[in-house]
Amino acid sequence: MLLSIGGWRLLDALDIQPEVCHLNEGHAAFAILERARTFMNETGQPFEVALAVTRSGNLFTTHTAVAAGFDRFAPALIEQYLGRYAQDKLGITVHDLLALGRQNPNDSSESFNMAYLAIRGSGAVNGVSRLHGQVSRHIFTPLFPHWPEDEVPVGHVTNGVHMPSWDSAPADDLWTGACGKDRWLGTTENLGQDIRRVCDTTLWQFRTAASKSLVEYARQRLSQQLIVSNDTPDAINGAKHLFSPNALTLGFARRFATYKRPNLLLHDRDRLLRILTNPQRPVQLIIAGKAHPADQGGQALIQEWVRFIRQPEIRPHAIFLSDYDMLLTEHLVQGVDVWINTPRRPWEACGTSGMKVLVNGGINLSELDGWWAEAYNPEVGWALGDGQEHGEDPAWDAVEANALYDLLEQEVIPEFYTRNDSGIPTAWVKRMRESMAQLAPRFSATHSVREYTEQHYLPAATAYRDRAANNGEVGRQIVDWQHTLQDNWASLRFGEIKVVSDAQGHTFTVEVFFGSLDPKSVRVELYANGVNGGNRSRQEMKRGQPLTTGNGYIFNTQVSATRPATEYTVRILPYCDGVAIPLEDTRILWQR
Repeated sequence: MLLSIGGWRLLDALDIQPEVCHLNEGHAAFAILERARTFMNETGQPFEVALAVTRSGNLFTTHTAVAAGFDRFAPALIEQYLGRYAQDKLGITVHDLLALGRQNPNDSSESFNMAYLAIRGSGAVNGVSRLHGQVSRHIFTPLFPHWPEDEVPVGHVTNGVHMPSWDSAPADDLWTGACGKDRWLGTTENLGQDIRRVCDTTLWQFRTAASKSLVEYARQRLSQQLIVSNDTPDAINGAKHLFSPNALTLGFARRFATYKRPNLLLHDRDRLLRILTNPQRPVQLIIAGKAHPADQGGQALIQEWVRFIRQPEIRPHAIFLSDYDMLLTEHLVQGVDVWINTPRRPWEACGTSGMKVLVNGGINLSELDGWWAEAYNPEVGWALGDGQEHGEDPAWDAVEANALYDLLEQEVIPEFYTRNDSGIPTAWVKRMRESMAQLAPRFSATHSVREYTEQHYLPAATAYRDRAANNGEVGRQIVDWQHTLQDNWASLRFGEIKVVSDAQGHTFTVEVFFGSLDPKSVRVELYANGVNGGNRSRQEMKRGQPLTTGNGYIFNTQVSATRPATEYTVRILPYCDGVAIPLEDTRILWQR
């Protein structure tokens, strides 16, 4: 309530009147109610009309990859804190308010889901990666009964990171020399070709310096950590000489939670020990992270790592840095050679930590989840997994742990230590260059914000202005249209359906009876599901001659013969110009 209702009132007090309100996760969803209330006060329109107008200017971005992750509140709590607000300010009943946050409006025991409110009060919804958009469509399918899952109205805009916040000073110099100082302030289309012009020698010198800087920082931070914990003088002194700037450095830092599988590397500890202590090709590992104070499972995972690292044979090759914060993250992403991420697919909605190494020449080795599922190709890094979901299967965790060891032993480590006559690992530098060229521009905040602006902000602003004009006249028309559908949808029915097939294709003809509905208030379509990952087929049918009874018409269309006629079916959808279907009206009638 403070964030959303209070936040919207703060904007109003500052005389800031945004056309677009971007709801980042469901925590701020009550802003939908307050924005509608503000429009009610300005125009005298009822809540239903105000919501129809203002929702067109709201965008909801969901970050949650599992349904259990959404904010839910007991109905009694909603009534206690928002009951009078609903009745006195919005002019609606508590039941109507609760219905906005429920799958079943009439289930008095169902909790109030903030994500449901956000969906019902927004003109567009998106996930934060391509895969997360797909996951979110599955999660929200119950809100769109009888609609195919791939038509659930959730798109995606993949997150990006603000590169100037995460690049080191030497990285800034490198990019400035190749692409100019203002490279992140405009379009990013040419950055890849510019950074590809940087020679192997310059790139490797840059990475060597970054490794040295990270090792110096890690030594200093670890020694301070040991001083605070009253460790022995020998341990403190030893920390000041730990690691080598010439060794391959793996980084792993994040919130410790079981779904992130931060201990996948510990599956075969003897094998990990052999990897870290190989005298010809040494590997060093920096781990950092925190667990939520209430997450005992996450805290146990940290303790496992600490116990492993305390072994005398491990101590020279791996460290755990406590008090994980942005400063520590900044140094890690600027200096590690390989960033490792091992979440359990598909529970990583996006996972931006690996994006932060891109601008600094780090390379990702990650599960095909979140952003990496769309970013990965063999030129830019390494991937774990088969691109499928396996749940919490210990056997599959073991398979992926062994695959991780294999990647390190057979590809990552040999590539890092295979040098030319000048001491440069040319294959590694090539991969590093392609990661910088292909991925840094694509997963920058510049690119992400541009996508939001072009795909959502500008269309939302236009839609809101159109609906808000003339005291919300368009919103009133939309509400009247919805009421008419509500009262007369049951009178819609199909009549006879005919199919004629020849070499040119299939010609479908269907009788549709509208009862009391205006035929212009719906759309008749011929539909076929996507096959083997292909796109679904949607084709509007043309209204032809009227039937003699029942306010009916004949509709027809033709499709190619590349698919059997039996794969197609006819359906009827609501239609109103400028209204997002099924986001704003979930009705649909299928041919039986």
